[in-house]
Amino acid sequence: MSNYLVVMEAAWLVRDVETVDDAIGVAVSEAGKRLNEKGLEYVDVEVGLADCPACGEPFDAGFLAASTSLVGLVLEMKVFNAESEEHAARIAKSEVGGALRDVPLEVIETVEYEEDEEVPFSREEA
Repeated sequence: MSNYLVVMEAAWLVRDVETVDDAIGVAVSEAGKRLNEKGLEYVDVEVGLADCPACGEPFDAGFLAASTSLVGLVLEMKVFNAESEEHAARIAKSEVGGALRDVPLEVIETVEYEEDEEVPFSREEA
């Protein structure tokens, strides 16, 4: 049995906002609130990044049209004692998906690590 860091991407819809920054704030806040209500305060929630099609530079993943925004969120969760990467991904997606019903989720990375070592990937280091 091994420990894994599972990184997921979520698509969060925010209505009645005027700016992308407002939408990002609402999305992160609402996702965190729903996770905390289900006892999943250990899931890290951050805004995702998208690459600019013109220059390739990363920017916050948010799109605004008609006062409605689609915000890409990144969710990170440590899974302990899983049998494989696939097993860890299923556990994480099940746990988070149960709290964030009707929110599209996709596992984007699963990384194994030893209990006594640093987590091998963190969005903050990327």
